[in-house]
Formats: sequence, C-alpha cells, structure tokens
Amino acid sequence: MQDRVLQLAGHHVVRFVDYMGQLTLFFVAAFTALFRPPWFFREVIAQMFHLGVKSLPLVAVAAFSVGLVLAMQTVGVLSWFGAANYIATIVGMSMVRELGPVLTALMVVGRAGSGISAELGSMRVTRQIDAMRVSAVNPMKYLVGTRLLACMLVLPLLTGVADILGILGGWVIGVTQVGLTSKYYYQLTLKYITLKDVVPGVLKTVVFGAIIGTVGCFHGYHTTHGTFGVGQSTKAAVVTGSLLVLVSDVFLTRISLLIWP
Repeated sequence: MQDRVLQLAGHHVVRFVDYMGQLTLFFVAAFTALFRPPWFFREVIAQMFHLGVKSLPLVAVAAFSVGLVLAMQTVGVLSWFGAANYIATIVGMSMVRELGPVLTALMVVGRAGSGISAELGSMRVTRQIDAMRVSAVNPMKYLVGTRLLACMLVLPLLTGVADILGILGGWVIGVTQVGLTSKYYYQLTLKYITLKDVVPGVLKTVVFGAIIGTVGCFHGYHTTHGTFGVGQSTKAAVVTGSLLVLVSDVFLTRISLLIWP
C-alpha cells in the first residue's frame, strides 16, 4: 500500500515537472519570437483592446466591491482601538500591495485567459493554425506572441484602475460611516502609501500577465479531440492560470519584501 502511494505521488510529481517544463519552453519560444521581424503591432493593439479594455468593467466592479467590503470589515476592528481614521491607510495599502494585482489577475484569467484558450483551440481543431503555417505565417509569433505581449502590457494598466477604484470604495465607507472628510481621507492615503508600495504590485502584474498569456495560449494551441477538447482546454487554462497566479504571488511577494523591506 505504501509503495502504491509513493508510486502515485511520484507519477504526479513527474507529470507536474514535465508540464512546467513544456510551459516554460512554450513561453521562451513565444517571447523570443517577439524580437524577430515581422512585428505585428496592429495585432498587439487589437489584442490589448480585446483582453484589456473589454475586461475593464469586470475588473472595475470587482475592485470597487472589494474596497467597500474591506473597509466595512476593517472599520469595526479599528474602532476597538480608536483608530478608525486609519481606514484610508489600511484599504490603500491592501489594494496597492496585494488585492489590486491579484484580484485583477484572477478576473483576467477568468475572462481573457479562457477566451484565448477557446479561440486558439477552435483554430487548432479547425486546422486554421496549420493553414497559417502553410501560408508562411508563423502562428507562434502571430497568435501566441501577440497575445502574450498584450497580456503583459494590459495587466499593469488594469491594476492601476483596480487600485484607484478599491481606494474609492474605502473612501465611500470612510466618509459615510466613519465621518472622515474627503480631503482628510485623501491626505491619509498619500501620506502612508509610497512608491515602494506601488512598484512591487505593478511589477508583479507583468509576471501575472506572462502567466495568463502563456497558460491560455499553451492549452489552446495544443487542443485535441475536437470541440470536446476546446472545452477541456478552456477549463484547464482557467484553473491552471488561477493556481499559478496565486502560487507565484507567494514567491513574488517574498522577493519584493526582500528588495523593498
């Protein structure tokens, strides 16, 4: 029984290492292709619109709601210590350092990551990718590279919007429940949130964007078994992308704390 458990655990470890190796090689191939002509600037801009602008309403509603809930949950605890005025600092630092980047990444995984996988998967099963290769168009560069770059560019922008809206959500609670003035809330926010709080969060989103783009494109690009495979690839892209974002956030946060203590 023990040997069976060890064998099964070893099998899953080998599969995970093999998967991560394939994912890394796929990212390297797509990323290096970006530095070789031709450059599809128009396609990158189009993908930034589809992946970024169309995800903005979802990210905005989620960030504002989280800011409201965070403030409502925090103000009661702070009032125990007579520090309810610092609700602005708590909400601002939480959104800028952690909640803004991670929440944005998870929202984009659910919408854009699944869309990338479904789109490329449909192109794979209908042999459109093979047709592009026959037409002397590099699908790794045109399909994968452009979407990867677009994800890495739009995530920091979306995170900035999420941070601002999350802080506005805290402002609503601070003004209506705590009795703070808008000017005082604004001053407290700027007083304690510095550049070393903002920069790590923004840099993390670039990595999150690379993860989302790579995972979504990888599963879509290697789709098999027809339309059933498209659904399986989409599900795998969302689940795997979300988990990798959360796991990578642990290591990125630790690294950022070592660099900016």
